[in-house]
Amino acid sequence: MTKRKKSRLSDEPLLPSLVSPPLAAISSALIPGLGQVLARAVQRGLILLLSMATIIGLSVWRFILAAPRDTGFVDIVTKALRLSPFLIVLTILVIVLYVWTIVDAYRVAQDRSRPTVGLMFMILIVFFSLGWQIGEINPVELVRGADDAGPALTRVLWPWQRAIDYPEELITVYADVQIPCTDSPPVNDPPPEADEPYVHVDPTCGTLSEQGGELGSEPGSELTLTGYNFAPNKELGIVWRDSNRAEFRQRQEGEYVRLTPDETGFFEVDIIMPYRLLPPSAQQDVMIWKIGAEQVVSVGSPEPSTELKLALEKITETIFIGMMATFFGVILAIPVSFIAARNLMSVSPLTLGIYYLARTIMNIIRSIEPLIWAIIFVIVVGLGPFAGIMALTVHSIAALGKLYSESIESIDPGPIEAIQATGANWLQVVMFAVVPQVIPPFVSFTIYRWDINIRMSTIIGFVGGGGIGFLLAQWIRLLDYRAAGIAVWFIAITVAILDYTSAEIRARFV
Repeated sequence: MTKRKKSRLSDEPLLPSLVSPPLAAISSALIPGLGQVLARAVQRGLILLLSMATIIGLSVWRFILAAPRDTGFVDIVTKALRLSPFLIVLTILVIVLYVWTIVDAYRVAQDRSRPTVGLMFMILIVFFSLGWQIGEINPVELVRGADDAGPALTRVLWPWQRAIDYPEELITVYADVQIPCTDSPPVNDPPPEADEPYVHVDPTCGTLSEQGGELGSEPGSELTLTGYNFAPNKELGIVWRDSNRAEFRQRQEGEYVRLTPDETGFFEVDIIMPYRLLPPSAQQDVMIWKIGAEQVVSVGSPEPSTELKLALEKITETIFIGMMATFFGVILAIPVSFIAARNLMSVSPLTLGIYYLARTIMNIIRSIEPLIWAIIFVIVVGLGPFAGIMALTVHSIAALGKLYSESIESIDPGPIEAIQATGANWLQVVMFAVVPQVIPPFVSFTIYRWDINIRMSTIIGFVGGGGIGFLLAQWIRLLDYRAAGIAVWFIAITVAILDYTSAEIRARFV
């Protein structure tokens, strides 16, 4: 008498396979998973069928993307394998999985109780390989890029040099230069009676360089600039002011002219008059330009930089965006949560319909990220923190409403039944049987959402929702990594403080 095998998951005997092992293998060779289905391992076969269909579809898509301009099958495969060698590994893994599926069908037809761990692990390996290829993961590029980005990352990690400013007192002393020379060139002003800085230029007229400056065929006239009574041993620069009152620095041999006065504050330097393209409205037959020396004569006490002040202002704004959004979200989510709790709304078909409607609306709102809501509200109310508060409030209502309602659904029904037995109405049942049980989880979820809103308020600033994220986005676009580093540090410090604060609140009230 033949004994029928029993399933590992139950005491029911396993039904015999509908096909022989060779036929099961052939069926899976034609349609992966079909052999397992015919061998009465339906769930196993369907998983293999769906997995193989997904893997083959994604693989074909990657091959077409790698060779988008080719049409022939052989041309696409050849070019794709040449341009993306990792597809070779993926192809080998898919072939191995396909053969394994055929062998598995043969063995399942013999013994349905065979384990599936190895085959499932192989499917995961293939999907991981697809993810590696689709994600264009390149560890070599990561290492190389990290080396190239090292200086920028260093400025982000330690940006505090940008957090302090030292006020500077800048002096600029000019002398007139006539362009071109005439019979009556300007005369240098006499030295001041006090020991104030002044400059002397010789000659006091000349001709500008032709286009191309020093590299052109016609360099400008050479002037000798002499300075007196400047701060000794402090570097200064040579500047010009053209007839259009625009200032620019003197360059010679590709470098800005910088020099240092001696112990008496004296310097002397030869200057070649530069090339300057002026608009027609500023061009005259005779122009008076000014040449001068610019020097920082003193440095004041350190004070917070503009970037530090802006970061402090915006991180405060960020905290209040998260706080206000959490407050409004809690106030509006509490009533929503009670109508979204199935155990409270199963009294009649009408209340059950309201329950399904509330759940559907919350699911739709939660499926849209706060970043998208921020873009929507920026269109509605304009740039600024109000758009960020509205975006986080809407998402918080849906998220907290779901969490609160699930807490209500998991409460002990005993107090509810006891209150109902006294003849209490729905509102009394909620007040005296539900609310006392849900206060601890409500507090916990509220603190958790507050933490999330603070973090999210730094991100929605990237799309104009206010807060420090707006500043961070601007500084990153300008490649001002030290200023961006200040913002990153403030975000990290704020999140750490709020995490500690929320932990303390949770320990006291939950």
